[in-house]
Amino acid sequence: MVSFTPDSSVVFDVRPSPNFNDRKGGRQPDMIVLHYTGMSDASSALKRLCTAGTEVSAHYVVMEDGNIIQCVRESHRAWHAGTASWDGDSDVNSASIGIEIVNPGHDLGYPDFPLRQVAAVIALCKGIMLRRKLPRHRVLAHSDVSPARKKDPGEKFPWRLLADSGVGHWVEPTPLTHSDRKFLGTTSDEIMALQRALVRYGYPVLPSGQYDGVTMDAVAAFQRHFRPERIDGIADQSTLTTLQNLLETLPDASPVA
Repeated sequence: MVSFTPDSSVVFDVRPSPNFNDRKGGRQPDMIVLHYTGMSDASSALKRLCTAGTEVSAHYVVMEDGNIIQCVRESHRAWHAGTASWDGDSDVNSASIGIEIVNPGHDLGYPDFPLRQVAAVIALCKGIMLRRKLPRHRVLAHSDVSPARKKDPGEKFPWRLLADSGVGHWVEPTPLTHSDRKFLGTTSDEIMALQRALVRYGYPVLPSGQYDGVTMDAVAAFQRHFRPERIDGIADQSTLTTLQNLLETLPDASPVA
């Protein structure tokens, strides 16, 4: 495979992957999706991402030591998101730049992310955001765009630290309380309002007024990203208020009813 000049100045090495195609309609990426590799070691992950036939790739891989490897040019569509949707757009791969962060994930011990690795993710994202004029709230987790299938990069990923550095959207999570909670199978106008709020933020939920499995998955994904103290897919007051505060701080946000 022919090498290429990296798009980012913070890239340490280029390892071209054959797994890519053109972005549909010549689309320019307007979001970043963060993943963890979910494999036992970095070399196994890189081999999978760069081997023809695996049908998987990412634009960048961030190693534990902070080194960054680029596998696909930003101008091309990497295959990192799979079945996913955000803000009504089901072709997340065409809309995004995918960054894999080396971490074995929930099934293999899920260690903390080293600080030097997090610093590298921040530097990489800030450069992409600056070059492509991406807003902070368009830096997302794989679990956000695919809540029924994915947990990565997960509740240990330091979203607050990224936001403090200008990467990603964040508000201080509302403290946990013993308030009323919305449970699977129940139906109400409050649940309809929750679903509409999730849709407004971008989550792939169909407002029905019933607390169904899709809603529960989206709430769990939201908690994993924005309120990691308790991840149970149940909408408590802390979850609801944190979501409302995020909506109120979106660019051009109007008051939330």
